[in-house]
Amino acid sequence: MAFDVAAFRAHFPSLASGIAHFDGPGGTQTPAVVGEAIARTLTGPLSNRGGLVESERNADRAVAAFRAAMADLLGADARGIVYGRSATQLTYDLSRALAKTWRPGDEVVVSQLDHDANVRPWLQAAEAAGAAVRWLRLDPGSADLRLDELDAVITDRTRLVAVTGASNLLGTKPDVARIARRAHEVGALVHVDAVHLAAHAAIDTAALGADTLVCSPYKLFGPHCAALAADPALLESLTPDKLLPSTDAVPERFELGTLPYELMAGVTAAIDLLADVAEVPGSRRERLLAGHASIEAHELRMRERIERGLAGLGDRVVMHSVAAERTPTLFVTFPRNDARAVSRALADRDVLAPAGTFYALEPFRALGLDVDEGLRMGVAPYTDDGDVDRLLEGLEAALR
Repeated sequence: MAFDVAAFRAHFPSLASGIAHFDGPGGTQTPAVVGEAIARTLTGPLSNRGGLVESERNADRAVAAFRAAMADLLGADARGIVYGRSATQLTYDLSRALAKTWRPGDEVVVSQLDHDANVRPWLQAAEAAGAAVRWLRLDPGSADLRLDELDAVITDRTRLVAVTGASNLLGTKPDVARIARRAHEVGALVHVDAVHLAAHAAIDTAALGADTLVCSPYKLFGPHCAALAADPALLESLTPDKLLPSTDAVPERFELGTLPYELMAGVTAAIDLLADVAEVPGSRRERLLAGHASIEAHELRMRERIERGLAGLGDRVVMHSVAAERTPTLFVTFPRNDARAVSRALADRDVLAPAGTFYALEPFRALGLDVDEGLRMGVAPYTDDGDVDRLLEGLEAALR
């Protein structure tokens, strides 16, 4: 079934502003149903979790629904879904818990393709534990990881491999399953940053080979928060820092303090909206898979339109998003123009395409670029042909 972009856009009151949003990799706009779910839950009745009265039961239901919805989205076990305020926070918490099991001589592998949230926590945890760090290198020519070096980088000393599911800067989708197979051969764990991937592809956590995986619902129409998916048995084996009176149950022992039940309800509403995109029968997981297929076809068409327009600008633009497998996120530099000036010129036309590093510090270094040198354009499901026309017209005008 073809994706009805006009019908989908109708869910987003903010699009009435007239802004053409190409800032989706930093966070999408929010549909009305998500705001309504948050307000409905927050205004209650609502209390701390329990089963004595309706307000307690509402809190319990919000938590259970959140875990079930995230599990359906990620192809994971609801018993291993951990709530977090951000993917950065969850990765820091996980790194500290895992580092308690590391010893001098152990090794941790990170990649030059990743957002700093999947680099710095592991480097800092490794330093604290006396573990060494090794790197999966980025090939600037292919905009993909040098997997020909995989066997040399991942060794019998490797305890953890941290890699992105998709680059928030370049859109590159590395072969995570291949990386995971090599890691598991030597008994290492695999942590996947799926923050960008989850917005553009159906995820099967087990098929990826991810032992732990994080994503951020606000990249796919939800409120500002995050979730971690893991095998409950793995979570049982870890000892996070926590308050003494708080529960030792998994996954709750990884969630610090009272949970924001209203935000959890908003996440569930966002995932339910995605599940309704394809209008097909089946379980929520099955409907999500169908919806993703429909959205991916639409996003690919939008991306290809932008790529053709950029090609028409000739040597005024350098395209860095060239990997064979990638999301509809494009990163470009301008040999004769300042990226921030181009971004401002687009903003004057109500076209939002930001310039910067977007916390992708290591890819910038690997590409040999200066900070703030490039412009990122991210397609979202609500991007339509009119948005693309305005983007390309704005770029043509800014680069004259």
